[in-house]
Amino acid sequence: MSRIQVFTDSTCDLGLELRRRHAIEMVPLHVIFDDEDYLDGVNLQAEDLFRKVESGGKLPKTAAPSPGEFIAAFEPYIEQGCDIVYVGLSSKLSATFQNACLAAEHFPSGRIVCVDSLNLATCVGLLALKAARAAEAGLPLADIERMLLDARERLEAEFVIDTLDYLHKGGRCSALASFIGGLLKIRPVVKVVDGGMILASKIRGKREKALEQLLANLIEQRERIEDDFIFLEHASALEDALALKARLENEFGLQVELAEAGCVISSHCGPQTVGILYCRS
Repeated sequence: MSRIQVFTDSTCDLGLELRRRHAIEMVPLHVIFDDEDYLDGVNLQAEDLFRKVESGGKLPKTAAPSPGEFIAAFEPYIEQGCDIVYVGLSSKLSATFQNACLAAEHFPSGRIVCVDSLNLATCVGLLALKAARAAEAGLPLADIERMLLDARERLEAEFVIDTLDYLHKGGRCSALASFIGGLLKIRPVVKVVDGGMILASKIRGKREKALEQLLANLIEQRERIEDDFIFLEHASALEDALALKARLENEFGLQVELAEAGCVISSHCGPQTVGILYCRS
């Protein structure tokens, strides 16, 4: 039986230690400031991105890895006799998944399975972890693919965004909406639905109120949460994330994995973003 190697991309927001523990390979997206091209999570971290945005006043562009980059990543494993399962960022948000599929066509049929997560951030990572554990247990490629396609329908991702500035700079809200939102202290709540990001609600008031609502939304679903992985993800909001993690574990007995948003997710949501991501049972 061929060994199965799991691949994902840098939007998975899995830390290096977690990826190494489960032997998950990662292909980085590009983050481009003017004529400077960086690799997400390789030679540019989220804190670097925030500093550059603050000093330059504009957001970078992000770009998918090319099919050639995927081929270069896949090829050594195929040559070693491994089959590959790739789990990627939603095809509705990026060309990353399509480019991975094009790369897979370069190799013999049936050696690489590409799974569209229809999600982002650590929901992509959650599926990659499920794939890695299934591969470790000896499941064949076809069974892993079926399991992932079933699990992606049960993913939940919800984020509280602290400021509308990044949504404005990224062209996702008007200058007037950003200005009024700042005056009224509006905290947008973003969810992933059908592979895309939607504005689920707007919470007016202090940041603590928005975080409490995020927590309450999770607790409402407590009995429907798969206990494998609950991710609490943040962008430059470690203190808040640690506080929420402690409450979820101590008050509600939930197992929580902390994750830091990478450059791509951070460039859309901005600093002080906090999200909860999990899979329903």
